[in-house]
Amino acid sequence: MNVRPDFSKNANHAETAPAYLSVWDMHAYYGESYIIQGISFNVHEGEILALLGRNGAGKTTTLRAIARLDDPQMNHGEVWLDHQPLHTMKSHEAATVGLGLVPEDRRIIPGLTVEENLQLAQIAPPIGWSLERLYDLFPRLGERRKQEGVTLSGGEQQMLSIARALARDIKVLLLDEPYEGLAPVIVDEIEKTLRLIKEQGMTTILVEQNAVRALQLADRAIILDTGSIVFDGSAAEVLENEELRAEYLAI
Repeated sequence: MNVRPDFSKNANHAETAPAYLSVWDMHAYYGESYIIQGISFNVHEGEILALLGRNGAGKTTTLRAIARLDDPQMNHGEVWLDHQPLHTMKSHEAATVGLGLVPEDRRIIPGLTVEENLQLAQIAPPIGWSLERLYDLFPRLGERRKQEGVTLSGGEQQMLSIARALARDIKVLLLDEPYEGLAPVIVDEIEKTLRLIKEQGMTTILVEQNAVRALQLADRAIILDTGSIVFDGSAAEVLENEELRAEYLAI
């Protein structure tokens, strides 16, 4: 049995509770570009973590490295999820042990209905997220279950992308810019859903340019600057610290 080392104390986060997801000394590259430069942090079970920073800070690269995608290349460091060493796995293996990445472009499969998109992702038999439960969480998807997924509005496609990740009975939800291009009323709806799944124990890492909205939703925040962590603490602290927001988030 694999045993996750205790990364609960590091330079960036001094929590003493056991970590659920641990990133330790991660270095990641795109080709010759050195993007992530030795970051370490923890995420606790049931927590929403906002991963913030200016454009180019390394936020999406961090998500993709955690998900074990081929780009970026993570050539040093460790990632552990619930005692499983993700850093030894390929992306499809990481997905089977509980990682669900919702990319910025959503990647709805053309030619398939809403329900077919969900069924294709769903494990059989579903353990936690049946179609009925997903439709309860996303009523709009239930109403449009027979509609082709790519014909949905942008907000509905984002809901479908999140529902599709949940359909695999994941442990950690990785969201890359989920509010991009969406009207505030749709963002409100998605945030309400994220709070509901948090209440049911879901652990979430959220990358979002709308930093204020992300901070209002999150428990904790990590701020990246040129591939390094410059802040790891409560989301409330960032909201209250005008100097920190101005320097690293331009808000």
